[in-house]
Amino acid sequence: MTFEGYEYIEVERIVHETQKAFLVKIEEGTHWIPKSQVADSESYESGDESVTLAITSFIAEKLGLA
Repeated sequence: MTFEGYEYIEVERIVHETQKAFLVKIEEGTHWIPKSQVADSESYESGDESVTLAITSFIAEKLGLA
């Protein structure tokens, strides 16, 4: 599935999950990403490894991931 207006990031691991955000580990370190900025966020959970997340271009640029 392709989402327009999204950037795809390779996540090593979803370290932690709250009701509203994921803490993800990627090469550059860890980042909190709001679930509202993740396409199909209900498909992911804490502990998932080697996943590709589609996140909004806005949040990707804000976090320096774009």
